[in-house]
Amino acid sequence: MSLPQQNGSNGNPVGECAEFVSGFTWGPVVTADVQIAGEKASAVPVQVIDPSFSSVPQSCKSSGVPEQDTLQQLGANGILGVGPFLQDCGGACTQSGSANPGIYFECASGSCQVAQEALAQQVSNPVGGFATDNNGVIVELPSSLGAAASLSGSLVFGIGTESNNGMGSVTVFPINANGDFTTSYSGQSYPGFIDSGSNALFFLNTAQTSLPSCTNDDSFYCPSSTANLSARDSSGSASATVQFSVANANSLFGNSADFVFGTLAGPNPGTFDWGLPFFFGRNVFTAIESHSTPAGQGPFWAF
Repeated sequence: MSLPQQNGSNGNPVGECAEFVSGFTWGPVVTADVQIAGEKASAVPVQVIDPSFSSVPQSCKSSGVPEQDTLQQLGANGILGVGPFLQDCGGACTQSGSANPGIYFECASGSCQVAQEALAQQVSNPVGGFATDNNGVIVELPSSLGAAASLSGSLVFGIGTESNNGMGSVTVFPINANGDFTTSYSGQSYPGFIDSGSNALFFLNTAQTSLPSCTNDDSFYCPSSTANLSARDSSGSASATVQFSVANANSLFGNSADFVFGTLAGPNPGTFDWGLPFFFGRNVFTAIESHSTPAGQGPFWAF
């Protein structure tokens, strides 16, 4: 498939080093029409994961996370970014010098240099480009505890724009520029955020939770028996207590046919990452920045 290559101010092709908690992807920035169900966004900047595009910048290689530029490494055909912000970097990537985090690059003759990337050229949330139903999404998933082979749900476009996306009695949690609200656990407060792209609940560490990490993989917790826990999310006057459970990851992974883990968790020092298990059994609303909803302007989460 041939897609229009984005070029920078010097006329050189633009590439992106997209960093995640567990790895990074590298490839060119191109434009494409993105259609999902009956919704369409035209000329959306997207990253094509392609390590042959140009030499991976050293700053990307030294980020501390592994490269995931193949189907086998990434474990997916792609990543659909439908979070609360319109671009994947924002104002920081429009800056010059040390203020620029080094996500976008201009590449020539196999060498890439950090580039300033205007907001309109950054890889973006396709929902914000829809003609209608463009103010956010709802992820709707049924309850699932323990382990299961699969789980089916819905990604609903728009908030309060159609008969199937009303807000009802959910609690709205405004978020800051980092996408955080506050999560309180055992009398202490930490930054908290919601992320369907995380395959587990990632929070704090063994010293703060008394949950031991797995001896064979310290990225997950392995308590001797399932721990039933609670934390409180808050933002302004909004708050809600979240009950959750943490099981032994090695036991959950015992059946190679299972890919859904409602009680999977791991450490994330100083932070609460409410990953995919948080979505099980609740409808989670993500309102996009600068877009209006019946509960006010985004960005916010609601559940």
